[in-house]
Amino acid sequence: MWASAVLLVLLGSFGANALDNGLARTPPMGWLAWERFRCNVNCTADPKNCVSEKLFMEMADRLVEDGYKDAGYEYVNIDDCWMAKQRDANNKLYADPERFPSGIKGLADYIHSKGLKLGIYTAYGNFTCQGYPASGMHLELDAQTFAEWGVDMLKMDGCKQMDRHTMKKGYPQMTKYLNATGRPILFSCSWPDYERGAGIPINYTLVAENCNIWRNYVDIQDSWQSVLSIIDYYAKEQDTLVPVAGPGNFNDPDMLIIGDFSLSVEQAKAQMAMWAILAAPLLMSNDLRTITPEYRDILLNKDVIAISQDNAGIMGKRVLQDGPLLPQFVEAWTRPLADKKYAALFYSRSIKQPLNTNVTMKDLGLPDYKKGYMVTDVYAGKKMGFFGEKDRLLVKVNPSGVVLIKAEP
Repeated sequence: MWASAVLLVLLGSFGANALDNGLARTPPMGWLAWERFRCNVNCTADPKNCVSEKLFMEMADRLVEDGYKDAGYEYVNIDDCWMAKQRDANNKLYADPERFPSGIKGLADYIHSKGLKLGIYTAYGNFTCQGYPASGMHLELDAQTFAEWGVDMLKMDGCKQMDRHTMKKGYPQMTKYLNATGRPILFSCSWPDYERGAGIPINYTLVAENCNIWRNYVDIQDSWQSVLSIIDYYAKEQDTLVPVAGPGNFNDPDMLIIGDFSLSVEQAKAQMAMWAILAAPLLMSNDLRTITPEYRDILLNKDVIAISQDNAGIMGKRVLQDGPLLPQFVEAWTRPLADKKYAALFYSRSIKQPLNTNVTMKDLGLPDYKKGYMVTDVYAGKKMGFFGEKDRLLVKVNPSGVVLIKAEP
């Protein structure tokens, strides 16, 4: 009897500490400063590109005026280097007063006036990755402060925390403090990535109970090779990562770099499609003030976004690679969607010439292959026809490119 009562108390306490904000029922969408703007704090020399309230206000304006908000992009996320170099007399974080003269509360009010949401950054440990004050000894105070400011998403990094074994305790503590604020704040955790890097076994059940989205692998850089390395990691670990993803909880392969300096149009389409298949957050890191129309159109493609935001929330995975069913350098990935629909993509690592596929719905692992599927080429926006049990899907995949299809039973 006594043991049963203790067990009930323990279970109740555990449940109370789990993340409880009702957010991220589909992968969150928005804009994040880091990959494009890094820790540029020199507003004297580079006023248009430094980390300042002006930058975030201008990005919010672009989200609204250029159609991103209507497409679903709603978060405007600050990353590292927003803070003053020390806490105030009450141990509270505050924004650098020269670069953020309105304070974070003033910036949040502006973002909210646009119908958008504000994200902010801290770290587990005493310092952020760039050496600014972090939340290590002040988790509860910082959670309360962020809520008072009207913050809607929190990214918690951790590269300066030397003892990464403590993250299994520290991140759930922040979850508890975020819950206690009463404000729904989407929690983005870097925790699994640091445990992976330290060789610490990752308890993904615990991660999913405490985080809405989480990073598993290294930071994305502005290169196609960086994108490929992330895709490779997710393919290698898919049997571990797919089961823990779902409404409220998503693996985060990091930012979209579409419209930056390195990706071709074909590669940009490939990243967008792959992130949709992975049920990944769509957090752009680019300059929305200067992005060219062909890249903006990729980011605003409503049919790709619909796959990303499918309410079943199931993460896709690689199902075919190279021969004998596909030519060398081509892979096939599928993602189950609501109402027995599927998305599938073929992408090519070839840098020389287009390559052709020749597979059936059965080859792709689609369960209703005997009944058949109506197939649509998503980027082309046209129906390819009905494919029964023996019909073969013939598509041409461009070098470093992708063909994304939707199959409806």
